[in-house]
Amino acid sequence: MSDLPFTLDQLRILKAIAAEGSFKRAADSLYVSQPAVSLQVQNLERQLDVPLFDRGGRRAQLTEAGHLLLNYGEKILSLCQETCRAVEDLQNLQGGTLIVGASQTTGTYLLPRMIGMFRQKYPDVACQLHVHSTRRTAWSVANGQVDLAIIGGEIPGELSESLEIVPYAEDELVLILPTNHPFAKLETIQREDLYKLQFISLDSQSTIRKVIDQVLTRCDIDARRFRVEMELNSIEAIKNAVQSGLGAAFVSTSAITKELQMGFLHSAAIEGVVVKRTLWLIYNPNRYRSKAAEAFSREILPQFATPGWNQDVLKSAPRELVVNGLNADISGAEKE
Repeated sequence: MSDLPFTLDQLRILKAIAAEGSFKRAADSLYVSQPAVSLQVQNLERQLDVPLFDRGGRRAQLTEAGHLLLNYGEKILSLCQETCRAVEDLQNLQGGTLIVGASQTTGTYLLPRMIGMFRQKYPDVACQLHVHSTRRTAWSVANGQVDLAIIGGEIPGELSESLEIVPYAEDELVLILPTNHPFAKLETIQREDLYKLQFISLDSQSTIRKVIDQVLTRCDIDARRFRVEMELNSIEAIKNAVQSGLGAAFVSTSAITKELQMGFLHSAAIEGVVVKRTLWLIYNPNRYRSKAAEAFSREILPQFATPGWNQDVLKSAPRELVVNGLNADISGAEKE
């Protein structure tokens, strides 16, 4: 073919329809009319001489050809965005964009502080924070949609060859209690005391809950014996429930700094047990690295990393790091 049978606008429309599930919602998301979207799709199908959508159902379903074009189209649009960002970099941080990804806990409590510090130094750089599941975040980094990410969960094994995965920091998970709970008066509590508590937990499929259960099992604590009275879908909801006296919970220390300082919650020490997990820094070494991402890696990342972390790993991180499975440590008396 002497000319390409599609335009970038048509690829954007195809992607929007696939994401939104209908021509109307896609048109709304792109701020154009529905007839304009329909006309572009008709022109695209005529130029390619294949149907891209099965119009028999209520939801716009891609045909096999539609899925194929969408797959390549997303790669094309990603490269176009990467090209624009490379051109913006010529302004030497007097513009440009930094896109950072994170899983739920790090994205809620750690990354906003890091981005805030970066914005103070580089106010002309537009910063975006994408907070999703570890799996979705890892794919966004691999596809070049995110510069780098800090995550705490399981990275898809199929991405082990395309991502650099660097141990970045340790995150301690602590037991929190209402301040008026009888155990709040004790310096430490015993393992058996855990089975007397009413627990408030995240969903059983959540990454943090899996980490906690793994570590407690290695400490000869059977998490299956816990009296889980309530399952909630956010750390904030859990903190509020504990503060209201509804039970105890395990949460990241980064999530309760203010509450502990203000005396709203009590952090209970368990004799001989400290629960930790590793936070991972991930990035794609084969994608373009913007000057904004380089500045963030050089000036912000070291300030929040575990002591001894070497930022040179950003240039040559070992590939033999753990990819599948959660990394959880036990420290304190049991480990000694």
